[in-house]
Amino acid sequence: MAKPRVVNVTGVAKIPPVSSGELITRWTVRVALAFYAATLAMHLAAPARRRGARVLWTAGCLTFVAHVATAFAFFHGWSHAHAYRETARQTRELFSIDSGAGLYLNYLFTLAWAIDAAYWWAAGPDAYDRRPRWIGVTLHVFFAFMAFNGAIVFAHGATRRVAVTITAGLALLVLFRLRRVRQGRDRRLG
Repeated sequence: MAKPRVVNVTGVAKIPPVSSGELITRWTVRVALAFYAATLAMHLAAPARRRGARVLWTAGCLTFVAHVATAFAFFHGWSHAHAYRETARQTRELFSIDSGAGLYLNYLFTLAWAIDAAYWWAAGPDAYDRRPRWIGVTLHVFFAFMAFNGAIVFAHGATRRVAVTITAGLALLVLFRLRRVRQGRDRRLG
């Protein structure tokens, strides 16, 4: 939630100071999502560069784990109950639904990303590409849902504007890739 601007006696808006913990938490998620978007863009636009995509995917995962750790350290005092209440409060403000269940989706997101990144390294790029298509599609639909909610629905200001732009760019890449798949120029979407 964005902090309100404080107007001083001269009538000039001044932005309240931000703690280093808040900065670290916000920037780790931004960087993680940038790695996520870069991985998708590379995978969609240049599927032959999957080894580079694997490095970006892993870097994004590790950065997201750092985000979760900093969020719990700086915002929730390592308390699941506090994180649940805060998630419920934010959900109530946006959707009038009093539920912190979204926290469990965040846990699932973190676990799924870690398992997928580990599998990509353990199985290798060729086996990773040969996994059933429904696994990749399901994973990326869930990831896109989570990223959209975190970076657009629950975000504000410049973060939201940048995320909308990146999402639009990725959507265009998906459409371009689907067209190539339908025309038979790519073996598969995955």
